[in-house]
Amino acid sequence: MNKDLVKAIETEAVFDQVEMEKTAGLKWHEHPSFVGVALKHLVTGKKTEGKFSSHLVRVKKGCEIGWHNHAAEWELHEVIKGEGQCRMEKRNIIYKPGVSAVIPAKLVHCVQAGEEDLYLLAKFVPALL
Repeated sequence: MNKDLVKAIETEAVFDQVEMEKTAGLKWHEHPSFVGVALKHLVTGKKTEGKFSSHLVRVKKGCEIGWHNHAAEWELHEVIKGEGQCRMEKRNIIYKPGVSAVIPAKLVHCVQAGEEDLYLLAKFVPALL
């Protein structure tokens, strides 16, 4: 079932009040700092007046989104496939499908994939991009 959810998000559409955009046409963007990490930008601040953004994130097995923070953005992770962990200053969260994590602005954190690719929806308020 999880495989089907990832495929559906990768190939379906994002709708707003005016347009529909096929997600299959959206590119994966390799992260400039973290090897094995890519994002598909589903909704950007351009469509939301900067209020929020949503991204499908893929962390390849054995890779990680290294320690970092976001100066102004709150982040919501919703794990949809794979396993791994999110490490924060005072807490480690085991990531598996169905787990969500709220990460306040300025909180240093990292995400590590386990023995298979990890997929999550990352949503930012205000928009990351």
